[in-house]
Amino acid sequence: MTDTALVIGGTRFIGRHTVEDLLAHGYEVAMLNRGNHENPFADDDRVTHVEGDRTNERDLKAARLSADPDVVIDCVAYHPADVAVATDVFADVDGYVYISSGASYAAEHVPKREGVTPLEPCTPEQAADDDHDTYGNRKAEGDREIFAAAEAGVNAMAVRPCIVYGPYDYTERLDYWIDRVLTHDRVVVPGDGQNLWHRAYVEDVASALRIVAERGEPGTAYNVGDRRALTLQETVETIANTAGTEVTVVPASDDALAAGDLAPDDFVLHREYPHLLDTCALADLGWESMPVDEAMNRTVAEHRESDRDGSEWDPGRDAEERVLGVKDTL
Repeated sequence: MTDTALVIGGTRFIGRHTVEDLLAHGYEVAMLNRGNHENPFADDDRVTHVEGDRTNERDLKAARLSADPDVVIDCVAYHPADVAVATDVFADVDGYVYISSGASYAAEHVPKREGVTPLEPCTPEQAADDDHDTYGNRKAEGDREIFAAAEAGVNAMAVRPCIVYGPYDYTERLDYWIDRVLTHDRVVVPGDGQNLWHRAYVEDVASALRIVAERGEPGTAYNVGDRRALTLQETVETIANTAGTEVTVVPASDDALAAGDLAPDDFVLHREYPHLLDTCALADLGWESMPVDEAMNRTVAEHRESDRDGSEWDPGRDAEERVLGVKDTL
């Protein structure tokens, strides 16, 4: 008998790759979403679309009755109340998995470990907020809803990705750096280039969600990220190697950046303090990470076929040229 998975979300980025991973592992898949985005599975008879709003409990119940899922992957729970309702509606499934975030951690530990590194607090006001500044608080409170549901007997688990990258990434964060490498032979990186913000390849996140649904321990959160974490300089160099182009990485101090009226935080994926997640608990379930060279190869190949360029993150090439001019005089 074929297992059925319900993916809440499913048409964009993580959800899209999750549907593909589930299909590749023999699942029949139902997707619950509002239908606001193009459905890449519209012609696939293994995928059923259930139209509805995940914030509407009645729609969740209708999806449960329609799909009768064995597992549920919740890609779009952004408030703890969403998680509380979903774990009640899907209390009898074999596995409910909530996508949390590495942003749920409150302390700058290296690495950040599940059950060890403290989580962000969350006030009632933050729990109902939509501001980016409270994202980590809300995700952490969602984790606590998972823990409470598991104590009540629900097979509920959480997966905490760090920054996710890969094909179809609508955030375009890595697209900015890929575009820089493809269009310029000198690329400015802030600081000494050794800052580290752990990332997770999207296909690895998708497989983690399935594996946790199948084998995870209820009430447990699992970190997911590349097993080899790259610094920002290594990221640019890996993109260049993948793209078959030569590029000079130019580290720029705060003083050098000031020549272009720039600061380190003007560069996407820069983080002053290292952000690194321990992924051993997930690996113990049998999960494996794709080698970063192959992950980057797939990412760059899809970037070239897309119209994304990461321009919304662009600090301005004219400003960078002024920084490069200062560097050349040193």
